[in-house]
Parts: sequence; C-alpha cells; structure tokens
Amino acid sequence: MWRTFRQHPRRLWWPLLGVCLLLGGAVALAHLVPLPERLNARPSVVVEYRDGSPAHVFLAEDDRWRVPVTLDTLDPAYVRALLALEDARFRWHPGVDPLAVVRSAWLNLSSGRRVSGASTLTMQLVRVLEPRPRTWGSKLVEALRAVQLELRLSKDEILTAYLQFVPYGRNFEGVQTASLAYFGHGADALSAEEIATLLAVPQSPSARFPHPANLSRLKQARDGIASRLADADALPVKADRGETDPQQVLAQVEAAAVPASLQPFPRQAPHAARWFLAQRPGEVRLRTTLDAGMQRLAEDVMRRAAGEARTKGIHNGAAIILEHRTGALRALVGNFDDWAEGPGAQINAFATPRSPGSTLKPLLYALAIDRGIAGPEHLVSDIPQLYGTYAPRNYDGGFEGLVRLEAALSRSLNLPFVELQRKLGTETFIAQLRAQGARSLDTTPGHYGLSASIGGIELTPLELASIYAVLGQRGREVRVHGFPDEAEERPRTAPRRFYAEGAGWLTQQALALRDRPDFPERRRMSGAAAHIHWKTGTSFGHRDAWSVGSGPVHTAVVWMGNLDNRGSVHLTGASMGPLLFDLLEGVADRSLPPPSPSAPPDLTRVEVCAYSGHLPTKACRSRRQAWALSSAVPVQPCPFHREVTVDRHTGLQLTPRCRAGREWETRQVLAWPASIRRWLHDQRRVLEELPPYAPGCEPTQGSDAPIIVSPASGQVALLLPGVEPEKQAIPLEAEAPGSVGELSWFVNGEYLGTSRADERLWWTPKEGVHEILVSTSTGRSDRRRLEVRTRR
Repeated sequence: MWRTFRQHPRRLWWPLLGVCLLLGGAVALAHLVPLPERLNARPSVVVEYRDGSPAHVFLAEDDRWRVPVTLDTLDPAYVRALLALEDARFRWHPGVDPLAVVRSAWLNLSSGRRVSGASTLTMQLVRVLEPRPRTWGSKLVEALRAVQLELRLSKDEILTAYLQFVPYGRNFEGVQTASLAYFGHGADALSAEEIATLLAVPQSPSARFPHPANLSRLKQARDGIASRLADADALPVKADRGETDPQQVLAQVEAAAVPASLQPFPRQAPHAARWFLAQRPGEVRLRTTLDAGMQRLAEDVMRRAAGEARTKGIHNGAAIILEHRTGALRALVGNFDDWAEGPGAQINAFATPRSPGSTLKPLLYALAIDRGIAGPEHLVSDIPQLYGTYAPRNYDGGFEGLVRLEAALSRSLNLPFVELQRKLGTETFIAQLRAQGARSLDTTPGHYGLSASIGGIELTPLELASIYAVLGQRGREVRVHGFPDEAEERPRTAPRRFYAEGAGWLTQQALALRDRPDFPERRRMSGAAAHIHWKTGTSFGHRDAWSVGSGPVHTAVVWMGNLDNRGSVHLTGASMGPLLFDLLEGVADRSLPPPSPSAPPDLTRVEVCAYSGHLPTKACRSRRQAWALSSAVPVQPCPFHREVTVDRHTGLQLTPRCRAGREWETRQVLAWPASIRRWLHDQRRVLEELPPYAPGCEPTQGSDAPIIVSPASGQVALLLPGVEPEKQAIPLEAEAPGSVGELSWFVNGEYLGTSRADERLWWTPKEGVHEILVSTSTGRSDRRRLEVRTRR
C-alpha cells in the first residue's frame, strides 16, 4: 500500500479526504444536534449545616429527589467498584466499547441466549436520560448518542451525570439521594455492604429498592454483586475499619441485613431553608452557618412550648441563636410547626417585623451612659407626664415615683426611657438601630415618635438579635451572616464601635440583676455567677411577647405571638424567659472560663450623691462611689438637695439681704421637683416641706420662672358631646421651685385661682383657642396656647 501511495499518491488522496470529511461531519453533527434535554434538569437544592451535613433537601422542579453529586464528595471506593462492575475501560473507550461488544456477541451466540450486555456507563446514561424500547434500533441510537456525549463532555462530566441521574426506585435519582434515603447519611463514606447495595438497585430499581416486598431480591442481588467485586479484587477493604481479607469482608456483607425501608429525607429548619434559598436562588448547594445540634435544641425548645401555647390562643413562635463573637447564625426557627396548617404556620416569623415592646430600652440605657446623659445610679422620675398628646404608662398601669435608672431598666419602667429618648433625640435613636442591623426601619424624618423605645416601631426577630449581639460584644459591631463565605468576602476592616465598652458592661450588669424567672432564687442558692443578661418585652394589646439576651458567647431571641395580630392575655415577656434560658444554657460551653467580673478600663469610680446618684453639691452630706465612663461623666449636679439659710430661732428661710442682725444657720434639705411633689401628694404621701420665707424676705425678681407642664405644648383638647364640661376639666400644672410660694393662673386674661407648685388647678374648658398664663408673686411667668374642639 505504501509503495502504491509512493507510485500513485493521487489514488489514495481522495479516500483519505473522504474519511476526514466523514469524521469532521460526524464531529460537526455531534455539536449541532442538541444534547439530551434532561441533562440540564436542575437537581434538588440542598441546604447544609456548617459541617456539610444536609439540613433540608427540596424536591427538584420535576418532582424528583435528585441530590447534587460531585466526584470529590463521593467515597472513592464506590467509584472504583462501579467502574470495575459496569465499565472497566470507561476511561479509554469513545462511548462504545468494541471489546465489550465482541465479548457480548460471542457469549450470547455461544449460549444461544442473551447472557451479557455491552452497554457502557455512557450508554446507560443515555438510556436514563432518554428511555426507549429495548430494541436493536434503540441500541444503535444509544451508541450514537453515547459517542456524541463523549465528544461534547469530559469523562468526569459523563461520570458525574451518570451518578446524578442513575435511578434508585420511585422518584429517587442519584447515588447521593440513594445513600440518604437508604442509609440516612451521605455517600462520602460507605461500607462494603452499602456500596454493593447501591450497585445492585439500579439494575432493577422497581424490584430492588428498600421495601419489605423486595428484601429477598435485594439481598440476593447485593450478595451476588459483592461476590463479583471480590472476584475482580474490587470489593472495598478498609484498613481503618480493621478489614484486611476480602473474603472476610465478603462474609460480613453476606451476613449484613439490607435496608427494609426508606429513611426520612432531611427536612429540618424548613423556614430557614426557604429563607436561605430566597437569598441565593441560583445555587443548588447552600452551605450555611447553622449548627445541627443548636438547631435541634432550638426546635425542641419551641416544639415543647407550642403545645401549651396553643391552649392559650398563641399559634406562632420563632427562635434565633447566633454567635455574637463572629456574627454567625447558629439556629433559626421560623414557627412552631414545620408543616402545620394553623394560622400563619407557613410564614417565616423570624423575618417578619413585629412590635418589640420594651426590648430596646437597653440600647437607650447604653447610649445615655456613653454620651454622659445619665448614669446607672441616677435617680429618675417615673410619674404621669404628657408629651404633646402622648401620655406613656407602665405595663401595669402604675408609677413608681423616683427610681434609680439601673432599677428602671431591670423593672422595665417606661417613663424614664421615653425621657431618655427625648434627650437623645428620636432620629439619633433610629439611626443607631439601623446601624446595628434594623434595616427595615423607615428613614423618613419624623416618621417615629417618642414611643419608639417602648414598642412604637416594628423589628424582625433577626434584627433584634443583631442589636443584642452588639450588646453581647459591649458595643462593638457584629456583622451577622448565615453563609460562611459572607464573612470571608467582607472587607477586613476593624469593626465599628457604637458605644463604649464600659457603657455596654454597665448595661449588661443591669440586665443580669434578674435570674431565671422560673427559678428566681437559683443564683442565691447555688452561688452561680450571673453570666446571662436578658430583657423581656410585651407589645401593646398582648400581640407579641419577647425574651432576648446573651451569654458569654451566644445571643438568643425568643418570640411568640399571632401573625394574624390576635392578642392573648397570656402573651407576656416574662413567660418567655425560661425558653431563653433553655437556649442559652443549652448551648453554653462549660469548658470555657467564666467571664471576668472586672470592669473595663474605660470606666472610673466617681463620687456621687448617695441619694440621687448625681454629682454631689455642698448640700449632699452622704456620698458614695459609682461607675462612670472616664470620657463622659455626667456633669449635672444633684437636683434634689439644697442648702437653705434659716433663722435659728424661727426656722424661717432667709435671703442674703435678710441675714443682717439675725442669728442664722445653713441647713441641707431635700427639695423635690414640683411634678414629683404633686404626684406624691396625689398618693397621699406626707412630705417634708421647705420652710417658708420670713416676712419681707421673699425671693426677688431674679428667681427661676415657672414652666407650664399641663396642658402640654401643642395639645389639642377634644370635648365629648353629651358629657358635662365640668366632667372634662383640664388640669393646670407648672414646674417651679418650691420657694416661689403660690402660683396664680389666668385664662384669656381672667384670673382663675392660685395653687402651690406641687398642686394642680382644674379648669372647665370651652371650645376655642385659649391663652393660659401662670405667674409667681415676683412677676415671673409662663404662657401656653390651648385649642379646644368638640368631637363631631
């Protein structure tokens, strides 16, 4: 032939050209003809725990269970056994194995019946993707399609596709799916009997998948395949399991039982899984930061609480655990029952905005300390007060009078924190909430009022967890995330600080005053340290109940309520406390040393008035030490103690101009603000009165002017039709030093009457715009306009 080619080269040129054109046409045709459409079918989406184990598997779009497969996540022993059993020359043939075809033809002809096939793994993949009748024509199409796949895909891509679509009975496809459904674990580490089972079922899926009716067939097929693998020296022998002899391993396989039924598919954390899926809709394998053990703990806690809650008309609940040191979410429970049909059962409650009740007060507390507005020891007022038309009240409807700010936080009083919000500024407060993770809040100036700190806004439990995680870190920013790669992708900038470490520590100290509510004497009896700082909250109308707090490492949130906004008298924050402690104590690492009780270095001890907690004046005889930020010590002097000069014989007050010719002395007295005296007077409390001034010694024009507190600035009074005006009288109240004597009240220039600063005067209103004026005996005055309307 070579001589012919050398003598007559043109005779072979055309045949060679024809072969090249034929091969080129085949390659072109392989690329022009579309690949099997089902090859592009999306697998099931798998949401994974942080350790890679499946938390939740979704049905694929074609209603099949098809867990994603990659070669690096499979046990290599299974892949070796598969190739040895089904296609030993898979890495070398072009989709059709000529040697296997010749061997199959010889065996079938010599035996007079079909005893062996020649299908490669590539041809089997084609058969799975495009089922056809078992005819010679179908075999030819499968062979052509197999060659096309080999031309278009790599060997690893073909093998991965086979492992993804191989049938395992019913609507289960893929080796990872089968491993989860048959054995309850992934296919990354398989025993010899499990490998033999996974190889046996695809040969006859409907007759061999785990089911009581298939047990004998499945065991016979599995044992036969194990024997064939042993003969081919492909039966997995794993030295780390103490296996050395293949025949011994074969005996173990034959003695082992086959699975009799399918395992429940991983379907934990359904609300969280859908939430993660919505964030990354294009991905099929979602590795999250959730911890399997903590997720089960949170679900168990909420499941136990659900039974009793439903009997009380409470149908929804959520729980969150996050690691505030890293910001990683460790558990997310979106509702009581995963698949219940009750009201709102399918709604993801941990991402639904709800009224937070009193849970935001600790942030105000920390900010007030951070900015030198107040300190934990400060005596603050808790009495009825009007802010325009807004009249906040405490949860129980009562008031405490004077109380230390630390105790006001621990007892969740409302008035002190409304006042703190007023001093800080509502817009500043809202900006702080947004910066710490409350992104759902409206940014329109003036959108929120003074009720924001006591439940007048809406936050999701996830946002509240972010705010408390910052408190767990004593003011340092926490970047909450649910995917591990989010923490890696974020710029490695230093976390911001929202308030000083000392302010965070003092807030934690106040929140740790209360022990576990269902065992309030536990600390005293056990001597255990207070490692959990926590707060409860109840929204208006008993629609939401919260308990939120942190331990040394973790922050947790528990919410219960009704997503259809129905209230229940049993919805109280206090009832959520035990659930919070169950979570935080359940995830606590007992091996870690307890947190240091030492105060942070940015705190210092300052001398304060023992009574008021403010900086002492000369009138404060009793003093003590208190914590304050070195950079923001509150500078307001004690407003309750005064030094007065009195006549030694009469006890009457003297002004400097009256001292001449008299025997006098200086006394330290308590002088409560008029508003406090007025409230205490209403409570029938007997108070020490300031001594009156001696005749002719009244204060001069330079004394402080009175300030009208009722009616409030901007108030509009509405008269109810059919109700006598006398029964709708408006109180007239003013704040003034106790030394000013009596106050005179005028309405529209007409004298109404007199009262002391710690008393109120009542005025019967009339429709219209009125000017109200209060005046002292020295002529100092304040005035206010009040509009009175009749409700139509």
